[in-house]
Amino acid sequence: MNPIRSFHSFRPAFKTSTSISSIRTITTSPSLYAAAKPQRQLSSKEKDAKAKAKRKRKKHTMYKMPDLKELKMFSLCDAMQYIRACEVGRDSSIPKYDLAVRLKTKKDGPVLRNQIRLPHSVKTDIKVCVLVPPNSKEGKAALEAGATLVGDQEVFDIIKTGKIDFDRCITTPQMLPTIQKAGLPRILGPRGLMPSVKLGTVTDNVAVSVRNMMGGSTYRERQGVIRMAVGQLGFTPEMLRDNVKAFMTQVKKEAATLTDTQNFVKEVFEVVLSSTNSPGFPLNGEFKSANSVPTQQLAVN
Repeated sequence: MNPIRSFHSFRPAFKTSTSISSIRTITTSPSLYAAAKPQRQLSSKEKDAKAKAKRKRKKHTMYKMPDLKELKMFSLCDAMQYIRACEVGRDSSIPKYDLAVRLKTKKDGPVLRNQIRLPHSVKTDIKVCVLVPPNSKEGKAALEAGATLVGDQEVFDIIKTGKIDFDRCITTPQMLPTIQKAGLPRILGPRGLMPSVKLGTVTDNVAVSVRNMMGGSTYRERQGVIRMAVGQLGFTPEMLRDNVKAFMTQVKKEAATLTDTQNFVKEVFEVVLSSTNSPGFPLNGEFKSANSVPTQQLAVN
């Protein structure tokens, strides 16, 4: 007999007559014909609770506004008089008049963020950093305009160490890719110092921007409120009035722009004046009242 058996000589151990239908199949997929599990019917009490929670979620899409009828309003001069009483004996150049503008707006809507050059500068010691090559035309112009720090790679290394001794940061469009490659956005961004086209800190004319920054102020809406210093304690009522008017005019203009372009309601609801060490005094929009003291007495030398 040939020791090499042919392939066809091997036979399966089971019978070939076994029916295919007798082989049991196992699957993990759910049956298409499985009976649907009946859902439990909610009671009337549970339905009312569910509807109430839904109404509550819709109700708080806007920031909660106080009732202005319960608040006493002040003219600008009257508010300055009370604030001056809270700042007696303090250096007139250190405390600041702060303006808080409460906006009627949605919680998840766009926010207002910009910069403004007030008629009367509040901060006179602002330090400006310009991220451009120091020997370039822009770098020399920035130094002449009063920039505190000008440079590229050397300044990058200083920023990476965490030593940030400036209040504003400006650059040119050509330098943006280099700044991003160096990883500066994750350092400057959280501090609000990252150059931005919207804020005007990315520009080809750095000299003009530096001059504007020296007497300019930035503001940003946070939780429906914009806060910004609008004057020094030594300002006269007329000087403070000019700054408040300029600031409010720009805020109202930007809010109206968002309302028109994005079909989004954003408007000024309340304006409160305070200082570094005083409470807030809601303003009624008037410069002075019939009982206001003479404006000459509200000026500090």
